[in-house]
Amino acid sequence: MPKINGNEIRPGNVLEHEGGLWVAVKVDHVKPGKGGAFAQVEMKNLRNGSKLNERFRSADKVERVRLEQKDQQFLYENDGMLVFMDTETFDQVELPADLLGERRPFLQDGMTVVIEYYDTEALNVTLPQKVVCKIVETEPVVKGQTAANSFKPAVLDNGVRVMVPPFVAQDEDIVVNTETMEYAERA
Repeated sequence: MPKINGNEIRPGNVLEHEGGLWVAVKVDHVKPGKGGAFAQVEMKNLRNGSKLNERFRSADKVERVRLEQKDQQFLYENDGMLVFMDTETFDQVELPADLLGERRPFLQDGMTVVIEYYDTEALNVTLPQKVVCKIVETEPVVKGQTAANSFKPAVLDNGVRVMVPPFVAQDEDIVVNTETMEYAERA
């Protein structure tokens, strides 16, 4: 694995540090008036989600890890385990549902996701950025309510609550951003 200098760390880099796999969430490059420059790196553990703040001087060497990304199709859920199929080899893999966290309701049957692997260990599941959902419950459309920043609550077919513009009615399909979990546009 390639070693990089402490000042080359960028957000999104996966690093092997203190025996764990960490993703750099936030990186601030600091040049104090006295002493050498350093990078203040906020990292998140990919295995257990714990956070760590660490300083890396430019002379420090850190191990950068490359994760293998594979497109996989969601098949079904079985006792808290999600079953995915590799779209090239047709191998099936079971992953715990909590790997998706709060984005779990947006996973739909047959959806293709990107799973990141370190050797054979699955570390992260990335959903498509936008997903189409149906509104099952919201307040009726009110004529003349055109204020730019007025939103109303709505419940989607997967049970998730989002805020939608006042012109969106019940039983309409909308596009939801899975990263921010917010309304994006009408479908």
